[in-house]
Amino acid sequence: MKNCNFPFKLKKPMKSICFNLIFSLVSLSFFAQIKKGSSMPLSDLQLLDVKTNAKTILKENKLEKGLLIIFTCNTCPFVVGTPDFPGWERQYNTLFDQAVKRNVGFVLVNSNERNRQLGISEGVDSENQMRKHAEEKGYQMPYLLDEKSVLANAFGAKTTPHVFLFNEELKLVYSGSIDNIWDNKRKEEIPYLINAINALSQGKKIKPSATPPKGCSIKRYSN
Repeated sequence: MKNCNFPFKLKKPMKSICFNLIFSLVSLSFFAQIKKGSSMPLSDLQLLDVKTNAKTILKENKLEKGLLIIFTCNTCPFVVGTPDFPGWERQYNTLFDQAVKRNVGFVLVNSNERNRQLGISEGVDSENQMRKHAEEKGYQMPYLLDEKSVLANAFGAKTTPHVFLFNEELKLVYSGSIDNIWDNKRKEEIPYLINAINALSQGKKIKPSATPPKGCSIKRYSN
């Protein structure tokens, strides 16, 4: 499976994913990613929280120190995991607890518009499937539906997951990966996001302020 560039070995049940998913470690996008210091795009955008079935304005989820946004989905192996890779979704509730304790809000966003249609992976990222997934995984944070991938395009989000951390002024202070467990050559595990949240809450400089996002490409809306 060398041609697939997975950071972990796949057993037989997972090998077909290489050919069935549009999968990349750093996905290509026509939409430029926002840079450190950028103001949050579309902070007044209303998005449906599938957990409550109510609309929420993005910036209203900010707490005193800032807001964490993670673009995610229901099926990407980097999110849900495989027998050989734990999947970052397992950390979401812990990250939520850590963020809230440090007065940082936290929301998940699903922008996989093409996967909402029946006939495309059986609508695996549809509103109903998002709601079911959130319930099954016990998500503590809002799970927001990004219609027509509008928010992903504005952020230049590339992968699921892709992290964007904003300060109290809604300026971008960190973006990229949750940690480095995808790297088979790592000498130690580095919790990039936790480190960034801690530094933000303490008014310290965030190092690094950006890391490469790793995951499945966002299945953007297309006419």
